[in-house]
Amino acid sequence: MAAFRQFLTRSAATYILFVDDGSGDDTVTLLESLCGEFPARASVLRYAVNQGKAEAVRLGIAHALANFDPEVVGFWDADLATPLDLLQNLLAVLETQPGIEMVFGARVQLLGRRVERRAVRHYLGRIFATAVSTMLHLAIYDTQCGAKLFRVTPDTGRIFGEAFLSRWVFDVEILARYLVLYGHDIKRLEQSIYEYPLEVWTDVAGSRVHVGDFLTAFWDVFRIHRKYLTRASSRPARPGSRL
Repeated sequence: MAAFRQFLTRSAATYILFVDDGSGDDTVTLLESLCGEFPARASVLRYAVNQGKAEAVRLGIAHALANFDPEVVGFWDADLATPLDLLQNLLAVLETQPGIEMVFGARVQLLGRRVERRAVRHYLGRIFATAVSTMLHLAIYDTQCGAKLFRVTPDTGRIFGEAFLSRWVFDVEILARYLVLYGHDIKRLEQSIYEYPLEVWTDVAGSRVHVGDFLTAFWDVFRIHRKYLTRASSRPARPGSRL
């Protein structure tokens, strides 16, 4: 909690909405205590039953859109594998480049950056990212980093208005929904996304990917492709239509 407290103390323009997805420990008590210190800057959205990361993220963003009238929304993994200090760097992209609608953290192992990722996760991630890039015809490096920001437009609510097919690779489904929204204009989608190479990212102990998770992710990608990117689904979305 110390990192969140420090961030809230010095970042007056940012509001944090914590989503408690049916935790069975004292997480809610700790979060409510923290938010009590910053009543105008943070709050907790609590669900008694666990619904999975995808739905927790979607409901959190939908709640923020409905209640806070933000200019930017996003999600940030609570384990802080991406430090909160980097939020300002991603926000700066949106502030200086009005044509960008989405900024995604990218875990790129470059000299001068401290990206600490287990080898097996790195290579599995590269395989997965290559498959997604091929499916979407989009040269994206890292779809699964848990640090993403979205410029709020009249269409943002539509992107997050319907439950995702996947509980884990919903990031890919977000991209598919934007692609449908843009009438399958790949160039427009490319021009609206900025991948920001993170200066720091650290694998958090206890976060593990199993072979079964990997296979499930590929199955979910197939389902996403079938729903959004084939035949009738490939027609441009009409204004006001559901994604």
